[in-house]
Amino acid sequence: MLKKDSYLTGILLAIPLPAAAFVLATYVLQDTMLISNKPALPYLAAIALNLIMMRLFSANGMVKTVKGIFIATFLITIALFILKLRLKT
Repeated sequence: MLKKDSYLTGILLAIPLPAAAFVLATYVLQDTMLISNKPALPYLAAIALNLIMMRLFSANGMVKTVKGIFIATFLITIALFILKLRLKT
């Protein structure tokens, strides 16, 4: 595990999973039956993995890193929600 406890570490750790889910949902799995009825599934999986990561860092007492992961996850979730709303209209 990482030893540095900082907000920036948490933010940098939280970004790759939602970004990969966005690329996966937008470009790779766009027309497949796997997510055609459940378009939020990759994003929910990424959020769940970030929550697991938050739990692991919380158990090690890295409060700032957990807060950084939470902030990044929250902002990415809101950004994806707004992006999906704008794409539908």
